[in-house]
Parts: sequence; structure tokens; C-alpha cells
Amino acid sequence: MKIAVFGQAAFGKDVSVAASDAGHEIVGVYAPPEGRRPDPLAEEAVARGWPLFRHRRFRSKGRAIPERVDEHRALGAELNLMPFATVFLPSEILDAPEHGSLCFHPSLLPAYRGGAALAWQIILGAEKTGVTVFRPDEGVDTGPIVIQREAGEISPRETAASLYFDKLYPLGVQAMMQAVASVADGTARFTAQTELGASFQGLVGEPESRIDWSLSGAAVDRLIRGCDPQPGAHTRLGEQTLRLFGSDFTPGPGSPAASGEEPSDGAPGTILAVEDGRLIIAVVGGRISLAKGKLADGKKVAARELPVAAGTQLG
Repeated sequence: MKIAVFGQAAFGKDVSVAASDAGHEIVGVYAPPEGRRPDPLAEEAVARGWPLFRHRRFRSKGRAIPERVDEHRALGAELNLMPFATVFLPSEILDAPEHGSLCFHPSLLPAYRGGAALAWQIILGAEKTGVTVFRPDEGVDTGPIVIQREAGEISPRETAASLYFDKLYPLGVQAMMQAVASVADGTARFTAQTELGASFQGLVGEPESRIDWSLSGAAVDRLIRGCDPQPGAHTRLGEQTLRLFGSDFTPGPGSPAASGEEPSDGAPGTILAVEDGRLIIAVVGGRISLAKGKLADGKKVAARELPVAAGTQLG
């Protein structure tokens, strides 16, 4: 088939290369506008001679931009692939190819719809995860599903980065290729999403990533891991913002995590020590240790390099 790709990053590149290696023709690649770092998908398109387009948006005032629609139509795409797509495409582009569009999502839809599914699965304590390939519609991740594959349990040490790169990334490439193959050979079956178990979460910004030390230690730990590496769960160290990474939660004696009691070694948010290169902080029900931190607009550094003192109260 002739395929147009709307995506970015290494995942977008790997899906495009896999589609090309499977014998499909990449007739156009839509990647984000140039930024501070080179985009792997855009670089691959240049290297392989695939037509490359780098538009910031495809709609204006809620309507499709005619020039974008005409440009896409001229490619003659029979299928749109959307691996790691962050743009909202109008129906004039989504539905233009003979076989429509296929979009990747890093959760088991209909749960965790939205643009921060990786983070929210960890923050909200999801036990299992997986990937979904669906046909996008006018809703946000609400279209009919063609392929869904489970990736197993989310471990208590998982971060958004490890969840994606170790589990969902490789499975996602396979699922996308399985979906493309089923469309190509006419065996694809699309199943409407049920609203049973459906949920939607927005992006994780500064309000959502702020640490509330009055929450259980397990909840604080999940927030830090869910925001690792971006945007970084944050608290206050004096007058500065401190972002924390590499969290590991240890329940205290007597399982205070279950009772909601404060830890015996300090009020929640108290810096206890730097041990074995990790920052130790008291939380409700135990303590957490952190591998790295980032002060204000500085660089991310090892915990032992942070200018902190035992007894300091964060937040």
C-alpha cells in the first residue's frame, strides 16, 4: 500500500522503516517543525528520500487548512499511519485514504485516553498495561479498535520511561505492523470501543506534577515515577523548585502505609539523609529514596550532589 506517516521520534521512525521493509511505499512523512534536537523520523525521511513535510498545524479556526488537504491528497496515500502523532488531523485528511488511518496508543483503550497515558497509568496505580491500534475519529482516542495487545503487569519500580521503552515501544511497533498487514490483506476487523472502564486524563503539567506530602508514601512514589523523566514531580526546597527522579518506596515498620499514620522518623517531606548516594525522604507510611534531582532551571544531578541537609522540610 501507499502510506503517509504522521509521527515523530524514534518510534515513528521504526514504524515507518518496518512498513517500508514489509513492502509498503512511504509516499509522505509529516514530522513536527524543526526544534532544538533533530527528529529521528525526519532524519530517516531525508536519508531515504521520502517526501518530508513539517507543519505545525492542519486546522485553522476549527477548520481544515485547504492547502494541507490538497497536499496530502496529491500523495495518493491509501492508508495513514499515526505512530506517536501529537497533531489533530481534520477528517478531510484522516478519512481521505481508501483505508483511512491507523493510530497507536500506549494503553489498553478505552482506559487512559489522552496525551499522557504513560504517566497516568503509573500515577493512578494501574496494574496491567498494553497497546492499542485504532482508527481515529473526531473524539480523543475513541475510535474503533483493530489490534490490542497486553504487555503484562506494571512493576512497582516502573517509570514512564521504562514502561514505554522496555515494554510498550517494541510491542507497539509489532502491533502497528500487525494492523497494517491485516488492512493490506483485507482481514482487519474494527470493534467499537465500549464506555465500560473508559477514562480520560489530560496532560501532566505543573499542577498535576506537584508533590503533596500529605498523601500516602505509595501515592507520592507513583507520582514521582509517573513524571520520570518528564516533567519531573516537583516540590519546594526553600525558595527553589526541586524535581525528583528515580524513586523507590519502602514501607515503614508495622505497615503504617495501611493505617495512614506518619512515619516515626520524621514528618512527611522531611529530608532524612543521603545514604549510598540516594536522597532519603520521610513520607506517610515509610520513606522514599531518590536517585536524582534537579534544582530550578539547573541540570539533573545525582542525589549526592544536591545542596540539601538532613532535617530540611520540603514543600
